[in-house]
Amino acid sequence: MKGSRVPPIYADIASAVAEHGLNLRGGFVPVPSDGVPDFAPGQPAAMALMIGNTGRAMWEAFATRAHVDAHPLDRWSQTVLDGIAARFGARAVYPYDAPPLPFQRWAARAWPLSSSPIGLLIDAEYGLWHALRGAFLLAEPIAVPAHAAVASPCDACAGKPCLSACPIGAFSAAGFDYIGCRAYLATPPGDTCLAGGCLARGACPVGRQHRYDEAQLQFHMRSFSGLTRSKR
Repeated sequence: MKGSRVPPIYADIASAVAEHGLNLRGGFVPVPSDGVPDFAPGQPAAMALMIGNTGRAMWEAFATRAHVDAHPLDRWSQTVLDGIAARFGARAVYPYDAPPLPFQRWAARAWPLSSSPIGLLIDAEYGLWHALRGAFLLAEPIAVPAHAAVASPCDACAGKPCLSACPIGAFSAAGFDYIGCRAYLATPPGDTCLAGGCLARGACPVGRQHRYDEAQLQFHMRSFSGLTRSKR
């Protein structure tokens, strides 16, 4: 957060990931209930650092790889973060590891984030325009910036436009109907979402200046749907 004094080792790692358009998003000392894997067999991790992307910076670094191989963003993220982790003696873990790891819960431990009405974590500055790419597990704790608690911007949002923007009402108190969403994206009306991004996410008024550009929105929607326009 703005105004925090950034400890030196933390700052070095932050600088290394920033070279690739990524952000160090805080850290925390794990407790058993966090479900953080061991740093090494029989050696619990002493610190977990969260790495993600905010706004458009990552896309500028990744864009040339966006159509290379299957799961290009995961492959690119892992190549970048594995290399940086090796430099700092860290173990890198990823949201797509098996079994699945509770990345959203970890992120909320490390940074002042809160749950939005559509289930995504919301940031007071970036809104919904951020994501998690990985985490570094350390053998020893390091100093991390202290972050004051921040009220959820959703608390002051009376209209909750995110809940009414989806054309099929895929977001509800029951959760996200991802099956219905994918089915809709495979129909001609779904082209609007494929071309311009999730309408519910785009309806959020917080952090609009950080909205992903069109190419990035299309990449994420097509990755989620498994569709390309050439298949229509």
